[in-house]
Amino acid sequence: MLPRTRILQATVSVASRMASRTSSTSGVFASSSAVEAGASSMGSVPRPLATPAPVTPSISMPATPATPATPGYAPPTPSGIIPQLQNIVSTVNLGCKLNLKDIALHARNAEYNPKRFAAVIMRIREPRTTALIFSSGKMVCTGAKSEDHSRLAARKYARVIQKLGFDAKFMDFKIQNMVGSCDVKFPIKLEGLVLSHGQFSSYEPELFPGLIYRMVKPRIVLLIFVSGKVVLTGAKVRTEIYQAFENIYPILKAFRKA
Repeated sequence: MLPRTRILQATVSVASRMASRTSSTSGVFASSSAVEAGASSMGSVPRPLATPAPVTPSISMPATPATPATPGYAPPTPSGIIPQLQNIVSTVNLGCKLNLKDIALHARNAEYNPKRFAAVIMRIREPRTTALIFSSGKMVCTGAKSEDHSRLAARKYARVIQKLGFDAKFMDFKIQNMVGSCDVKFPIKLEGLVLSHGQFSSYEPELFPGLIYRMVKPRIVLLIFVSGKVVLTGAKVRTEIYQAFENIYPILKAFRKA
């Protein structure tokens, strides 16, 4: 039997060891609970943000300017054929009496033969036109291919008359006639056309090789040839030329030679 004193000492030492282990374990638990409490107080741990994709800068290109409309341009037509203007006849009043002999003597590119024709015939190169100048002050300008060229040429002739010492003005400019032409690209049976449209057409090949078709609306005269060539005359504005051709084109297709 061990002495009672040693048993008491051994019991105290074992108890102290157990107490120290319990305190250390409780410290560990306390520290872990503190961490959990801190985590709960801060909320859920945020996930890392995704790296944003690089943004490519957009380069804005300058807008392409619209192509200006060509003067005298005609829009596409159902037939796909646009008659071309070949001649424009216009008239102008110079507003004064003229001495045609003086004009013929002093002006360039002018000729005057009163026995043949009672007007001075004058020509310029740009625009390439011819003018008939009368002693009354009236003038006729022919040969222009567009309305603007006809007006420009008439103004140039009036300026020539002014430089010769006449009190010429530029009044009452008016387009009197337009002539256009086109090709339908296929031969036409003129005999059948004149039989079906005898009220509007005449065809005498012994006198003239073309068929003369007089359209009522617009009031245009068409010269139609067996080769497919068409001449349109009598218009005051170019839209009448285009409209007349669009009216006659289905008729020409109906009398197309096989």
